Amino acid sequence: MRRVFLTLSAATLAFVALAAQAWPHVRWSLVVIVPVILRGVADMLQTKQAVRRNFPLIGHGRYLLEKIRPEINQYFVESNHDGRPFSRNDRSVVYQRAKGELDTLPFGTQRDVYAAGYEWINHSLAPVHRDTTCARVRVGGPACAQPYSASILNVSAMSYGSLSMNAVLALNAGARAGGFAHNTGEGGLSPYHLEPGGDLVWQIGTGYFSCRTPDGRFNPDAFEERAALPAVKMIEIKLSQGAKPGHGGILPAAKLTPEIVAIRGVVPGEDVVSPPAHSTFSTPIGLLQFIQLLRDASGGKPVGFKLCVGKRHEFFGIVKAMLESGIVPDFITVDGAEGGTGAAPLEFSDSVGTPLSEGLSFVHNALVGAGLRDQVRLIASGKVNTGFQIATKLALGADMCNAARAMMFALGCIQALRCNTNRCPTGVATQDPELVRGLHVGDKSERVARFHRETVKSFFDVLGSTGLVCPGDLKPWYVMRRVSSGEVRSYHDIYPPIEPGALLTASVTGSLGQAWAAARADRF
Repeated sequence: MRRVFLTLSAATLAFVALAAQAWPHVRWSLVVIVPVILRGVADMLQTKQAVRRNFPLIGHGRYLLEKIRPEINQYFVESNHDGRPFSRNDRSVVYQRAKGELDTLPFGTQRDVYAAGYEWINHSLAPVHRDTTCARVRVGGPACAQPYSASILNVSAMSYGSLSMNAVLALNAGARAGGFAHNTGEGGLSPYHLEPGGDLVWQIGTGYFSCRTPDGRFNPDAFEERAALPAVKMIEIKLSQGAKPGHGGILPAAKLTPEIVAIRGVVPGEDVVSPPAHSTFSTPIGLLQFIQLLRDASGGKPVGFKLCVGKRHEFFGIVKAMLESGIVPDFITVDGAEGGTGAAPLEFSDSVGTPLSEGLSFVHNALVGAGLRDQVRLIASGKVNTGFQIATKLALGADMCNAARAMMFALGCIQALRCNTNRCPTGVATQDPELVRGLHVGDKSERVARFHRETVKSFFDVLGSTGLVCPGDLKPWYVMRRVSSGEVRSYHDIYPPIEPGALLTASVTGSLGQAWAAARADRF
């Protein structure tokens, strides 16, 4: 678009200059034309708004609409997969915090507090001032030689390829500035993940990108070489993803550049669809042996896995394998069905997988019931945008949270919904160099770091309002949900806890007991 603008501007000026030779009065048109052209050039040179950089002049229309959006969409409501409503304010607060703007609202809540799904946290009459000294979480069990001190909020998995190089650079630079971790996504380690120097969680999916043999299998030598990089702090094995569990990752051919082909080791000109399952293991005990292999090969760095909860007896099988083998992951990332992605079949996005709150509660209870909870850190991922949402996940058992969608908003994503077309107008989710150029790394990395800082502060403000100081003191009965117009229940009632060691004593009955009885360590 910028080339079109410059070409049209040059042609217009040339035409007016020639026409002025025959009709002198035409020169007055320069009074209008020149300022307009200068405005367009200024749009291309500014760094704050990617749409104006990529679409000079016409991009102003988008921001004019944004100015009136709060009024025309005051009662706009969306819905999460678990039925919990939230207003557009959840999205707006990300933009405002990232930009350093005022994120308070007038006139009180815009939510219907009597509608089913409305949630709140119970405050204390003895609140305490914000104390962020508990904002770090140590990840790494007894078998881990290089534990990692993680932030309570980190960047969730998003691959280079799905995101542009400038988006990856900005995320990692923001992570370095803010002291939090950046998950690479299953697309592998790229130069853009490594260049800024931020802490990385290297995700290894079924395609084994960056540690892959020519036939697509796991390459232990390539893994050992890259896992030794100082920037790599943790390794995450991706079993499944909330937005498309049971389906491999997808990178459309339109976004496949020669550089990405080289990084991933794939065939150019074709959609990159990762296998739905790993080829290195096929049983729970095999998964844990793979975890041990990666932990040893990385020099003792924390190793865990990510999944969207599906059949409960299969996760119980992993728990039984932990008990039988003595191999315990350092962390488990629970991804909710409401999580986002750049490309997924409609049915998988809408109808496959367990929402985050249910999945997180189940995994927490499974580890508590097996007496393993204190050895494993739990990470919650799935539409975590605000301090309150962090609090709800920690109340259900998480130790920390990952955010992807919110980090994209901080980068300037406007939800144009063109992630899978290579035509993202903000340069976030495209490989078109003309559009990528619009995303200014320096400005957007500052926004990412600022959003993280302000959201963590917001969480501790919410925590302090309950009279608590440390996140680990949050309990499920602090969070309430209206389940109907006339009934309110706490998380403790909605997601009943399990007694420590209950699974080992066979005291758990009902469907949970049946799932535990059906679970096996030697098969999923």
